[in-house]
Order: sequence, then C-alpha cells, then structure tokens
Amino acid sequence: MPRTTRHLSLAKGLQLNLRHAPHLKRSAAALRVHAGSHDAPACWPGLAHFLEHLLFLGTARFALADGLMRHVQGLGGEVNASTAERHTDFFFEVPPAGLDGALLRLCDMLAAPQLDLQRQRREREVIHAEFIAWSRDHQAQRRFALLQAVSPRHPLSGFQAGNRYSLPLQAPAFQQALRGYYRRFYQGGQITLSLTGPQSLDELEQLACRHAALFPYGTRLLPETPAPLRDGPLRLRRAPAPHCDLLFAHEALPAGALQALELLLGLLRDNRPGGWQAKLRRRGWLQACSAQPLYANAGQLLWHIELHLTAAASPSQVKHLLEGWLGFIRQQDLQRLNATFGDRQMQCALAASALQLARRDSAGQPLQALDQSALAALDALLDDLPRRNLGSWQLPADEPLLTKLLESHAPLPAGLVIDHGLPACRQFAALYLRWHIGSPLRQRFQVIAERALVSLRERAEQAAVQLSFTAAGEYWQLQVSGLPDAVIRASGEALQRLSRPAAEDWHGEVGERPPQMPIRALLDALPGALQASAATPQPACILDQTLLDGLWQQARWQGLAVGFDEARYGALGAALHGIMGQPHRPDPAPYLAERHWLSVDAPGEQAALLLFCPLPPELQAAGRLLGHLLQGPVYQRLRVELQLGYAVFSGFRQVAGYGGLLFGVQSPQTGHGELLGHLLTLLGEGVRLDPLARQQLAEQFDEPAMGNAEVAEWAWQTRLAGEEPALPRLRRAILDTEQDHLDALLGQLLDAHYGWLCLANQATPPDRWPWARAS
Repeated sequence: MPRTTRHLSLAKGLQLNLRHAPHLKRSAAALRVHAGSHDAPACWPGLAHFLEHLLFLGTARFALADGLMRHVQGLGGEVNASTAERHTDFFFEVPPAGLDGALLRLCDMLAAPQLDLQRQRREREVIHAEFIAWSRDHQAQRRFALLQAVSPRHPLSGFQAGNRYSLPLQAPAFQQALRGYYRRFYQGGQITLSLTGPQSLDELEQLACRHAALFPYGTRLLPETPAPLRDGPLRLRRAPAPHCDLLFAHEALPAGALQALELLLGLLRDNRPGGWQAKLRRRGWLQACSAQPLYANAGQLLWHIELHLTAAASPSQVKHLLEGWLGFIRQQDLQRLNATFGDRQMQCALAASALQLARRDSAGQPLQALDQSALAALDALLDDLPRRNLGSWQLPADEPLLTKLLESHAPLPAGLVIDHGLPACRQFAALYLRWHIGSPLRQRFQVIAERALVSLRERAEQAAVQLSFTAAGEYWQLQVSGLPDAVIRASGEALQRLSRPAAEDWHGEVGERPPQMPIRALLDALPGALQASAATPQPACILDQTLLDGLWQQARWQGLAVGFDEARYGALGAALHGIMGQPHRPDPAPYLAERHWLSVDAPGEQAALLLFCPLPPELQAAGRLLGHLLQGPVYQRLRVELQLGYAVFSGFRQVAGYGGLLFGVQSPQTGHGELLGHLLTLLGEGVRLDPLARQQLAEQFDEPAMGNAEVAEWAWQTRLAGEEPALPRLRRAILDTEQDHLDALLGQLLDAHYGWLCLANQATPPDRWPWARAS
C-alpha cells in the first residue's frame, strides 16, 4: 500500500509534514512557529500576538490588497492565525490549484514582514479593541480565572492579552524587543510546516521546499524549564452554583501527554451506560458537562472539567464518583483502550477536512492511535490522577453510530427530496429535516426537544458526525452530516428521541446560556428574525406525551438528503420510517420589502450591528459577485483605515432560505448610527467590475471546488428559497454579470428596494437614519 505521509527536515532547519489524501477536494497548509506569548519578554504582554497581527499587513512583494488574506478569500478559501502560550499558528485552506500562490504569500509574509511604526500604530488599536472584547467575554474570563489557580511563578497566571498600554510603540526598548523576538523565533529551526491535499507527496514536497527556502537558517532553541504549575494545592475559586469546576495539573509527563489526554477525555465524555456521566445523569445530578485541555508544554498538562449540576447534586459526591471511575479506568488494558481509540480516530480522519488534518499534523496530534510514547504518557497520567475504589462501572460497548448498517428495503418518505449534487464517492452525506410547528406550545416543547438530543449530540461529535437542532420562528430544523452510515444511524435515533423524549428530559432544569459577544449574538438571532412570527399566548397546561403527539401530528415537514448512494436508500428509508408530521413543501417566504430595525438582547458596551439585504433568486448571482468585490473594500475602510473594530465582515450569505448581502461590525468606540453611515457611504462609492475576480468567483461554484458541507448547505438553502439547485446555471449567471448590473443592484440596495433587516444591540434606531419608517 503506497505511503500517504512523509516527514522531512529541510536544509534551513524547518520540519516538514506532508499528507497525501486523494479523497480531499481542497488543500491546506498549517505553519507552526514554536514560540508564543510565554516566549516574549514578560515586560511587554501581548507582544507575540501583536506580531502575529502585523505579519498580515503586507510585504514589499505582496501589498495588503494582494496578501495572503485577500488572496485566499478571493479563492473562496479560509485563512486565520492564533497565538498560544508556546506556539503561534498560521493556516489556510484553498482549492488545490491555489496552494502554490497561497503558500508563497504565507512564507513571504513571515519571512519578510514590514514592521514600520505606521502599521504598528494602526494595528495596536485593533489589538486594543480585541482586548476590550476579551475582557467582557464570559468564556474568556472564565478561562482566565481558571489559570489564576496555578502557581503565581508560572507565566500562565499572568496577563498576556496585550492592549494599548502594554505595547508602548514609541519606546526604543519595545521596538528592540519586538524585532529581537521576530529574529529569534521566525527562522527555519523554529518552524513546522504541514501540507495536506489530494496532490502527490512529491508535488507537495516540491512546493514546500521552494517556498520554505525564504526562511533564514536556524536551529530549534531549547526552551527554558518552566516553573512548576503548582507550589501547593491549586488555588481554584469555587464556582457559583449550579456550576462546578474540576481542575487537574500534571508535571513531567512523557511526550504525547496531550494525545493521551484526548483518549481519556473521549472516555469521560461518553455518556452511555456504565460511565461517569451516565451515573450522574441517572441520579438527576447533571445538566451539562464539558472537558478540555487548557495548557500542554514540556511535560506539563493542565485540564479542566466544567459541570452544570442540578440543585439535587452533591459536588463532593460528584468528585468522589469521578475518582471511582478513574480508578476503574486505571485497571483497564491500555492497549485495548488504544485500539478502540484508534478506530474512532480513523473515522474522524475520514471525515476531517484538509485544514483539520494539516493542523493536527502541525501540532503533532495526527488522527491515529497513540504511539508508544503517548501510551507511556497515558500510563503516567492515570497514575497521577486521584482515584478510589468506588462504584460499579463498565466500558461502553461499540458505538452504534459507527457500526455497519444492516441491509434494509424501506421506501423513502414522500416528503424527502434526494439531491444528487454531491457524488457518493465523497463519503460525506447530509440530511436536513424542517418542520413547521403551528402550535403555540412549540416554544415550551423546544426546551424538551433540545434536552432529548443533548447526549446524542455529544456522542455524534465523538463519531465525527455533526448534529444540530435549531428553532427559528415557527420552524424546527434537524441537521445531521458526516459519514453516510453514521448520518443514517444518528438521524434515526434523533427522530426517536424527538418523538418520545425520555422521562428525565421532561422535567430537567433549563440550562443557563453564557453571555455571548454582541456580534455573535446578532448572528445567532438572524435566522429567527427573518422568520419571525406573531407572538401567541402560551396555553396554561402541563406538557405531556399526548400533547407532544398532537403537536407532531399537526406539523408539516420537508427534507433533503445529499450525498447518499442508492444502496443506502433502503437504510435511510428505515431510519425515517414514521417521521413525525405530514410532508409539505411550503412556498418561499416573502421578502421584507421595507426597512426593519430589530433590537437583540446582546449585553455589552460595544456597539454591534448587522445589516442583511435580501435579494430575489434572479439577482443572487449578481449579489454574490457584488459581495465578493465589496469584501476587501469593506474590510479596508472599516477595519484598516477607520479602525472601527476588529469584528468586521461582509459577503453574500444564505440564511433560512433568504439569500442576500450581509454586513457586520462590532466597535468599542463608534455608535450604531455612525457605523451604518460609514457602511452606506462606502456602498455609495460603487464598485468596479474585475473580470479576474468574476472568473475566480464563478470557479468556486463547481462541486469539486466546494467543500462537501458547503455543497449540501447550498443545495438546502436554494431549495428553501423555492429554486432547483444547479451549479452550472449559477456559474453562468455570475459570468454574465456586467458593470451595469452591479451599478443597478447597488442602487437598489441603497434604496432598500428588497428590504433591509438591521439587527443591533440597541433598543431604538439612532436619531438620524436613512429611512423615514422603521419597524
């Protein structure tokens, strides 16, 4: 069997990981610089993160308008970067033909940055805006509080975010430190580059060697021995009820400790009978559980379990039961646990994107079973955890979602449409089911439906299946995607749980939703705002199975299956047998036809604004091209020139069957009216048609060039809008769009000819709005 991976050390000292994955439709690069916030001088907090931002601002060879971000976005790819404590990651995913140009730009921007003061001043304000948002983000502050539990001598307990005051640009010492950090760490010996795609290993190696030659020679620097995570018991503050935090710190673990923890957390998250979570849920103690690593470096490991308990729970007993379960796991055959883990990792690898695979390789965590070093780390990790002989436990059986389907010959339900736009050879399938729920009880039953799916969703995630249940207006939607057989099994189980929730799902407590960043809250509210229905009084009654049966009998549903071959139709029909409600294909929702203002409860002092401009189907090709051409100018004006905020985005989006242009911004210092004014001013300036950009956009709408999930979602949204999905027709329409079409469409947008929906975290529109009437 031909090899699919290759690992090399290049002449400049750079470590290279290559992965040939012929089933992939895209290629990806993940470049890790082995230095992060803890490697920068402690007197300049945020320096490493600041440098990461500066590197995206253009080079002598590639100006900002032709740099990595604009280039990848123009190809319909994705690009980002992140700074952690001991490493900085840069990564992107593009169509295979775009890998060469994108990799050249990535290496060039890291090897030859321009660090002039003008760029630094501009980007420091962006860092400061991020700091303000970070300081008010619930999850970020929760993590920061957890890190304060370690020894104050360890850099984890310090401030690393960076802001306007920790980055004194005029100080010569700061400039010397910034350039010194760059020269010390942005060299070949400190870099690991991982490439993944359908290209051959030889082709990937040639690309990597050509572009990695831009880096100067270097050797891997030995990091300083970190201070201990503990100088006694962890200083963990007691979380307010109903939350409970469990924090674990380890020292001197063998290499591979993070992979070992991944195996352990997979067992811990398994909520099937026999495990810790199942016992807590059976006692009525557990509402939700999450577990994740917080830090891993040089044999040190810090990880966290966050529990949302019911009022009946005993936190001390919860902890004792965990120790009993850990004692049981310690007694198991680690080779057997690893074999099961390896099978699951293999499934995840089949379902993973090019970017996910490249990032895992770059981090030294490929989706595979533990090697001998990681097995030794697992042994040491389990030895270091508190354990006792308490409780009766068992290992979970084989995950049903990953078992082979039995042959079935059930017919497909009448309301299900089969879409053939995604070939079965892609080994990716998606199922969409949407119910119109007319009963005013839908809001109360929605809580029960969500609880009924919690444990299944957690299991599905472990099996590389994405399962979501959403509610917007009078609609409920179930979406399941991943490997085809697993999707069929997960869908059948989801329908059973929705139709007949378990006893504990009827009376559980309502989980508390942590506050979100304002712009994220607006995005989550957009589908419901587009499908808003008149409020109806809630009947005073006790919910029971009979009422739920009645709700489902009156429901009307439509569905779409994408990526299934005919051999699986019988199994899919069996999974959907008895689906609730009556099949129905409703007419597309009417367009807004006027300007609407909607206030969204999104706490926070920063102003957040979304402007969605829906378009009828016949104008959506022109709308896509307009959004494509506006993406760069909107970012340049609002983010770079005006520095209004760091959360700036724009583009064409399909939401709840509506297609249109979406603009978003969150700003720490600019009000809603001014934000909208800047946006409308920019739109009023018009755009110039770029034939090359038009060609690039049209090429993105070809099934081999699109991500599998993207193909499925496009087909679903297009059908919700009442259209038949046809990628060739969309490509032709984009190529037929001319300058006069764009000019006319811009005029219609500014006049709100097809309506506007403006969402903001402000109760009323500002005084001076560009319309006379607001809803």
